[in-house]
Amino acid sequence: MLSQLRPAIVLFALFTIVTGLAYPLAITGIGAKLFPHQAGGSLIERDGKVIGSDLIGQTFTSEKYFHGRPSATVDTDPNDATKTVPSPYNAANSGGSNLGTTSKSLIDRVKADTDKLKAENPDVAVPVDLVTTSASGLDPDISPAAALFQLPRVAKARGMSRDALNQLVAEHTEPRWLGIIGEPVVNVLQLNLALDALAPAAAAASAEAAPSAPTTDSAK
Repeated sequence: MLSQLRPAIVLFALFTIVTGLAYPLAITGIGAKLFPHQAGGSLIERDGKVIGSDLIGQTFTSEKYFHGRPSATVDTDPNDATKTVPSPYNAANSGGSNLGTTSKSLIDRVKADTDKLKAENPDVAVPVDLVTTSASGLDPDISPAAALFQLPRVAKARGMSRDALNQLVAEHTEPRWLGIIGEPVVNVLQLNLALDALAPAAAAASAEAAPSAPTTDSAK
């Protein structure tokens, strides 16, 4: 009996050490060495403070910023643990709404969002990713078309030219991987950070370009 159990116990212990400890530690070490940014969660810092991640979207509601995709993630209702409440981009509870195309609540929500966006930019068709959620609910990216759709609102709110914003979107558009895999995308958080950095310079340039007010001679 013992002679039969011993090999099983030895193999169990061996594979536990190899696959449960040695392999994960080795891969973690290699990843941290070769890809420190990705291994650390692709975190984004500003002024030495972590403000987000390249991999997780954030909610932007101000007209001065580009907005991301809707998110259907939820969290526990603080007033009733048996219920849930909307919690966009909740990384602790990734998931979609699981609503089908015949769901009235889904249809009503998409229609309301579409009507609101049409009022914002009536001359351009609403990109589908601005009114639909991703399967994870955490998608940090939007399509270039979705970013360009928002140019009039952002330009008006910030007093910036559309050409400058168009160039900014182009600079932050990530192409298909290897030129053939996936679709071009724009990371919303990175775009908005670049927008904040660009806005003061754009405002200063506009001020310099504006004609100076005529001076008056108080002695006359």
